Amino acid sequence: MSQILICGGGVGGLVTAHRLRRWLPATDQIIVFDQQSTHTFSPSLPWVMTGTRTADQVTRPLQALRERGITVVDGVISAMDPVARTVSVGNQTWQGDVLVIALGAALDPGSIPGLIEGGDNVYTLSGAEQAFEHLQTMDRGRVVVLISRTPFKCPAAPYEVAMLVDGYLKKKRRRKSVEVEVWAAEAAPMGVAGQVVSQSVVAALTQRDISYHPNEVVTEVDVSARTLNFQSGRTTPYDLLLYVPPHRVPNIVSDVGLASPDGWIAVDRHTLETRHPNVFAIGDVTGIPLAMGKPLPKAGVFAHAQGEVVARIISHRLSGENGADTFNGHGECFIEMGSGVAGFARGNFYAEPSPAVRTFRSGRHWHAAKVAFERHWWSQWW
Repeated sequence: MSQILICGGGVGGLVTAHRLRRWLPATDQIIVFDQQSTHTFSPSLPWVMTGTRTADQVTRPLQALRERGITVVDGVISAMDPVARTVSVGNQTWQGDVLVIALGAALDPGSIPGLIEGGDNVYTLSGAEQAFEHLQTMDRGRVVVLISRTPFKCPAAPYEVAMLVDGYLKKKRRRKSVEVEVWAAEAAPMGVAGQVVSQSVVAALTQRDISYHPNEVVTEVDVSARTLNFQSGRTTPYDLLLYVPPHRVPNIVSDVGLASPDGWIAVDRHTLETRHPNVFAIGDVTGIPLAMGKPLPKAGVFAHAQGEVVARIISHRLSGENGADTFNGHGECFIEMGSGVAGFARGNFYAEPSPAVRTFRSGRHWHAAKVAFERHWWSQWW
C-alpha cells in the first residue's frame, strides 16, 4: 500500500488527487491537506463581485472528496519535511511515499500600509462580496483597480475586474458619473503572453474609457485622505479601491528551505519534481523560468495541466510502469470584458525565444464558453 500526501486543495491539488484516485489501486491512500474547509473556484470571483454569482455557487466542501475515496485533513500544516516526505497538522504526522506541494501563493495585503483598511481584496471570496456591496451604492466618484505587486496569480483577473465594473455601472446607468482606473505594478497587461495580447487588453480598456497606469508600485494607502501613494511620487484619490494584494510563498515552504532565491519553489520544468526525489510542486507555489527570462505566469490552467502530468508520473512510478508524461507549457485564458462579452487567448509558453500566444476575437461566444467551463469544472470534480 502506498500513501500520497497532497498539500493544498486548490486546482492543482484537486486534479492530482482525483487522477491518482482513478489510476491507483483502492488500497493506496491519497490524503489532501488544506487549512480551508472549502474549495473556491477563483475564476468565478469577478462574477461574485458583480452579483452574478453567490458564495454557495463558487464553493464546495473539501470533505466531499471523501465520497471519491480521498482522505481530507482540515488544518494548518505545522511542519513539513521534504527529505522524509512527512506532513504534520497539530500533533499528528503522516509520512508519504510521494509528496505533492500545491499550496498556491499566500496573499499578503498587510505588507502594504493601509491596504487592508482602505480597500476590498478581490482575490478572496469575502473581498469580492464586499466589493459587490460597495458597487451597489456607487453612483459617483472614482473606482481604482490596483495591482499592488508582481508576480500575481490569474494575470487577466484585475483587468476583468475593471471591465466588469464598467459593464455593471453601465447596466445601472451610473457609469457616466463614475471614473474607472487601473494602476498596475507591471509594465503591461499579461506581458509574458506578448505584445499582441498586451495591446489587445489596453485597447479594450481604452474602448471602455478605463484609464491605465502601468509601472506604478504603491507604497501606502492613506485611508483618511483616501489616496494611493506610489514609488514614482505620484498619488491618486479613490472612492472605491479594488486591489490585488502582494503574493508570496507560504511560510511553511520558506521554513523548510524549499524556497529558491526568486522566492518560489524550483522544479524541473517538465516533470515538476523538486530537488528531493518523489517530492513534486505544482501551481502558483512554483517559479518556472521561461526562455525569455520571465517566469511562467501563475494561473489555474497551468496548475491543472501540471496536476495531470504529476499524477501520471506518480502512477507510473508506483506501479513500476514506463511513462514519460511531461508538462509542455501550453495554456489558455478567458478574459471577461463586461456586458456578456469575453476574449480568449491560447498558446505555448515554453516556446522559444518567447511564448507563442494567439488571441481570438472577443465576443459573446467566449463568455458562454467560460460559463460552460465553470459548469464543467463542478460536474467533473464534484
